[in-house]
Amino acid sequence: MNPRVAQIVPSLIREIAALKRPTSIDLGLGEPSLMPNMEHFEHAMTFVRRNGVHYTQNAGDVGLRERIAAHYAYPHMPDADNVCVTTGSQEAMFAVLMALLDPVCDDLLIVEPAFPSYVKMARLNGIACSIVAMREEDDFAFDAERIAAALGPRTRAIVLCSPCNPTARVISRSEVDALVAALERRGGEPVWIIHDEVYREQTFIADAGYFASVYPRTIVTNSLSKSNALTGLRIGWILSPREIANEMVKCHAWLTSCADAFAQQVAVHVFSTPGAVREHAAWYEEQAGLVRDVLAHSGLRFIAPEGSFYACVRLPDGIDSVAAARVLASEYDVIAIPGVTFGASFASWLRLSWVAPIDAVRTGVERIASFAQRA
Repeated sequence: MNPRVAQIVPSLIREIAALKRPTSIDLGLGEPSLMPNMEHFEHAMTFVRRNGVHYTQNAGDVGLRERIAAHYAYPHMPDADNVCVTTGSQEAMFAVLMALLDPVCDDLLIVEPAFPSYVKMARLNGIACSIVAMREEDDFAFDAERIAAALGPRTRAIVLCSPCNPTARVISRSEVDALVAALERRGGEPVWIIHDEVYREQTFIADAGYFASVYPRTIVTNSLSKSNALTGLRIGWILSPREIANEMVKCHAWLTSCADAFAQQVAVHVFSTPGAVREHAAWYEEQAGLVRDVLAHSGLRFIAPEGSFYACVRLPDGIDSVAAARVLASEYDVIAIPGVTFGASFASWLRLSWVAPIDAVRTGVERIASFAQRA
């Protein structure tokens, strides 16, 4: 047995989600509840009838890669050669870490609270990780000064998710500019930013920052999973500068050869249809406003969502978030994810996914508030 694999614990998110009963209010998994637009699938079926389902290039269908690059229009990643189409954003992140970081001499700095796969994938590759936790007293807002201060002599890359899973915080343009300025002042080996943008289309503030717009050493991972309710289609991508793009493709090719050709045609239609990447954005923005009202009336301390489709509530002092999630599932029939999943700094919190109908979200939050009062 590979000891790196043996040392990695199974997913706590999935373990808690498995406690769901038919009657449960599910505020657990990050799974959109909206139905996908079938026009995208109809295009793909028409393509398959005419052309079959064959391998694409390792990096993906050229037309799809051109459309992805044009849609985001990042100045240092302007064309198809900057895009690698992957089997979801998780494979994208794995390929990035594998290609970019040398286990012998490089360190990955993870901005927490963070989705747990970053540290697990790094450890599978033998890459050392350092953690910089954002401050609870600031509701875990992204803090460029704090991130820059955590850089060490071996730091080769910083990974962060904005909009953030779990906190629903979004990094501002000013904080992006401040971190970029700190990186440019720093001597020695340049530091890369790996920006997980998978919740980009669920952004509810006007001054969101994007590293790839201003910093040449940025790598972006993303997918259609959250934007278009296509989690099971497993279609994602890496956007990276030309100097390292081929290395990303190499790792991707060894992992999966190429992404699903049918899924790529679904994505071609999404990126060819004006406005389709944001076809669900208005629903999420409206739902976020309703959720803020529910939380404001709950009596719980919460973080107002700036993006993604999560909201986080704080447990009373001394209450273990894993134990709380189990009690909520068994006694209150509510599924919520324990905050410790996302880092030690988040151990007193619960993450709630609010894609259910708003009445169900309201009832779930009321039950969590009742549990907190009892605790």
